[in-house]
Amino acid sequence: MMKKRWLALGLSAAMTVGLLSGCGGDSKESAAPGNSTAPVESAAAAGGSVYFLNFKPEQDEQWKEIAKTYTQATGVPVTVVTAASGQYETQLMAEMGKTEAPTLFQVNGPVGLNNWKDYCYDLSGSDIYKNLTSEDFALKNGDEVAAVAYVIETYGIIYNKALLEKAGYTQDDIQSFDDLKRVADDIQARKDELGVKGAFTSAGMDGSSDWRFKTHLANLPIYYEYKADGISSTDAIKGTFLDDYRQIWDLYITDATCPGSELSAKTGDDAVAEFAGGEAVFYQNGTWAYDDVKGLGDDNLGMLPIYIGADGEANQGLCTGSENYWCVNKNASPEDIQATLDFINWCVTSEEGTTAMAESLGFVIPFQSAKETTNHLVAISNEYVASGKTSVDWCFSTMPSEEWKNGLGTALTIYAADPTDANWQGVVTAFVDGWAAEYKLANG
Repeated sequence: MMKKRWLALGLSAAMTVGLLSGCGGDSKESAAPGNSTAPVESAAAAGGSVYFLNFKPEQDEQWKEIAKTYTQATGVPVTVVTAASGQYETQLMAEMGKTEAPTLFQVNGPVGLNNWKDYCYDLSGSDIYKNLTSEDFALKNGDEVAAVAYVIETYGIIYNKALLEKAGYTQDDIQSFDDLKRVADDIQARKDELGVKGAFTSAGMDGSSDWRFKTHLANLPIYYEYKADGISSTDAIKGTFLDDYRQIWDLYITDATCPGSELSAKTGDDAVAEFAGGEAVFYQNGTWAYDDVKGLGDDNLGMLPIYIGADGEANQGLCTGSENYWCVNKNASPEDIQATLDFINWCVTSEEGTTAMAESLGFVIPFQSAKETTNHLVAISNEYVASGKTSVDWCFSTMPSEEWKNGLGTALTIYAADPTDANWQGVVTAFVDGWAAEYKLANG
């Protein structure tokens, strides 16, 4: 299994960090080669700057505003460039080949780190590492600390309470996949009466949306397989729970706002518009989508686990973890490394930084100085943890490559347009055979 201790310790710590006090944000860390403890003058005086290649397109504006605030306060230039959805690895490869390469970049977990470990500055002596609520939120490269998680996120099936109640149901009626299917089928059959276009928003399979299904939804069969086998990764996934994956995917593409044949062209914006406009009751997404849905009102927002029909799902909670790990480019100049260390430490320790992380970005951050977020979806996820539900680990960080995800996404799209057994076999092949092939390519 993926680290349950990671979640039990980390979630509790990260989501109650408002009760903790942390380090100040004004300490200086050495960026001299080898992490020497020799003093380094301020980044502004030394002429250092920061270039952050951001992974999250939905938060481009917020990060640029944070960068502006920091520059105004310190005089240190901070440039934020945001990669297009699904294009981060490609853009990072291109940017790292330039003279002015990113000083701050991201990896999505151990597999992502494997591609970039030779570029990662050792954070073991840094203030930001010391301020983590648990060492479980760091990624190691041998004895070095190569990356630190800077946000803990949760996803599931967001739902419109008013529409669900209009259909005659509440969350108490949905405690398993069978319950979810029964309710969704009924809503779909009565959609005209209820004034909706479908039970679920469109499961768009273009680049702005397909990650919700080829990555986040695909996490569920991986999680249950790892749990059953007592492992945390594998070089050859067996696909034990792919029948369960099929039935939740069938539900998404059948009880929906559009036919499966249209999903290849549907976007993330389409799904947001359908849910925010009251055209669908259910919408798979996470805490990061709060700004898109908060117009419905906090009292009207709920979140369900993604039930797929696996044994034991009655006690299943939401999917919680991180694929957002900061890495500092060790090949940057000492001045730029220092500027970057100062910037990220300011983000997670200063009054301005922690306020922006909690309120502007809506983040739960795993640092001792964090503030409680105003994100209502995070409050819902806290309730699941407090009630003793078992959070689903983010096992998708062990997926062997981006190419594996793309192959799975293509197969899912083909199946959605023509849901035959033969086309589902294409999904199974992409999932199982594709995993083994991509793992071998990545690991020699």
